[in-house]
Amino acid sequence: MAEYKADSIKVLEGLEGVRKRPAMYIGSTGKEGLHHLVYEVLDNSVDEAMAGFCKKITVVLESDGSATIEDDGRGIPVDIHPKFKIPAAQVALTKLHAGGKFDKGSYAISGGLHGVGVSCVNALSEKLLLAIKRDGKIYQQEYSRGNPKTKLKVIGKTSKNDTGTKIQFWPDEEIFSVLNFDYKTLETRFREVAFLNAGLKISLEDKNKKKKDEFFASGGLVEFVKWVNKSKDVLYQKPIYFKNEVKGIIIEVAIQYNSSYQENIFGFVNTINTVEGGTHVSGFKTALTRVINDYVKKKGMLKNGSLSGDDVREGLSVILSLKIPNPQFEGQTKTKLGNSDVKGYVDSLVSSALSEYFEENPAVAKKIASKAIDSAKARLAAKKAKDLVRRKNAFSIGGLPGKLADCSSKKTEESELYLVEGESAGGSAKMARNKEHQAILSLKGKILNVEKANPSKALSSEEIANMITAIGTGVGAEFDIKKLRYNKIIIMTDADVDGEHIKTLLLTFFFRFMKDLIEEGHVYVAMPPLYRIRKKKDHYVYSDEELKKESAGASNLNVTRFKGLGEMSSDQLWDTTMNPKTRKIKRIYIEDAVEADRVFSMLMGDNVSARKEFIQENAHQAELDV
Repeated sequence: MAEYKADSIKVLEGLEGVRKRPAMYIGSTGKEGLHHLVYEVLDNSVDEAMAGFCKKITVVLESDGSATIEDDGRGIPVDIHPKFKIPAAQVALTKLHAGGKFDKGSYAISGGLHGVGVSCVNALSEKLLLAIKRDGKIYQQEYSRGNPKTKLKVIGKTSKNDTGTKIQFWPDEEIFSVLNFDYKTLETRFREVAFLNAGLKISLEDKNKKKKDEFFASGGLVEFVKWVNKSKDVLYQKPIYFKNEVKGIIIEVAIQYNSSYQENIFGFVNTINTVEGGTHVSGFKTALTRVINDYVKKKGMLKNGSLSGDDVREGLSVILSLKIPNPQFEGQTKTKLGNSDVKGYVDSLVSSALSEYFEENPAVAKKIASKAIDSAKARLAAKKAKDLVRRKNAFSIGGLPGKLADCSSKKTEESELYLVEGESAGGSAKMARNKEHQAILSLKGKILNVEKANPSKALSSEEIANMITAIGTGVGAEFDIKKLRYNKIIIMTDADVDGEHIKTLLLTFFFRFMKDLIEEGHVYVAMPPLYRIRKKKDHYVYSDEELKKESAGASNLNVTRFKGLGEMSSDQLWDTTMNPKTRKIKRIYIEDAVEADRVFSMLMGDNVSARKEFIQENAHQAELDV
């Protein structure tokens, strides 16, 4: 082993450190880091916009794999730097911690703070071209891996009012594992920036894909939160909006609730998306919880206990944007804000502004409070359901509903649970089943419509409680698919309109409280036959169309129509509906999460045709379960 002496201590000069440890500066050398290069250059242009000198930014993904970012700001200064004796633009591109953001007179607010952004891009680019329009002249300089290849020189003239900076860079294949820019990734970021800077126009073009978009939002944050909720059912049309300045910090908030069960909190600091949150987001959450709790208690809407943070944020979409003179980010990638004083400022502003809004807009306040109270009821009901299914052993008989005829196998992967319509059919199914692998739970007719019922009432229903207990996973926030007791849950109802209705009520329950079971492929519907044709051997058909084909040209057929599962003998039920070798079952799919809102609205009513349409769209013929 070599000796550890003074010459072992290496000093990385200039931008060598960036190339040696790029992830320290841009997060990664994969897709995320590649796109971060564009963001670093863009942030400088956005800083010009926030300072009031830039109206348009153009980004072009060139056909040769490079990216060009151009703005109409003031242009990077080109005069000679007093200390380094080279043009200021060259200092900005070759020296770490060099930039106008350290001079309070140049930028009051900026997203690029550490002076390492554009120099990092330069260091990690195989080639970079800098062009500056300033003082009636056009300047250009070429770099390679952080080193200048030419001097900054004048290459043309322009009008004195025509100013700006243009940077074109080619990511270095020695650094990055991915070299292709993703249009959608950039599109998402640029849309955010346009919303956060009302009046700024951002153009994005991909020359390979022949695609071009322009982002502009005169309405700022209000337009932003409306766009976030564009496919959702909002509780009120006009977003709550307020803006104020505290200790030189501009705090801007837009809030709009929707009928979904998720929260969307987007925090930005100087247009940087703080995806990991920070003190500003913490301050907002604290204020929101306190204000809504104060409101429901003052109005007598909640007699006991308090709403949790999760309760008040269910269905929330909020854009929280701060402009801070000296933000403290955790890391160069700026994903989390650390300024401790900001939490108090945001808390104070949101508390006073939201309290005032609630007093002036009681109808909206009541809708928000009611949704939070409903969320609390659902949370408590889910906890109650969890307590209901908790027992010593997931497969022990103790604690299971009396109507469950369980199977003897303790292996989930080979066990099935049949949810059977009616006591009579349940009796036949118990006689027909394979006791080792098939469990039977009979249900009394139509279960409660969980979309219309209060969650607490729904989960207190005996039939629903029995299903939850038998399945074993719990529901809602307490749901744990690892506790699933059966690999297949098969809904078995009569082949008539009432059976379809019951089937859809059950699907509604699974969709609302155990959606993961559907998505993971554990929910099926049985397909009992409609008719029995008696020839030398009994033959079963499953639809009127199939009967027509079977009876075409035949005479004196002995056809029996089954009115319900309860009329079938145990042998018939086994042969047609429960024997894994001969039965027909359909797996239930949720095709696309984006369609959830539409499916939910379909499930809200008692419209049988709408429910049948849901089944037809979401239930697809699986291979025979052989």
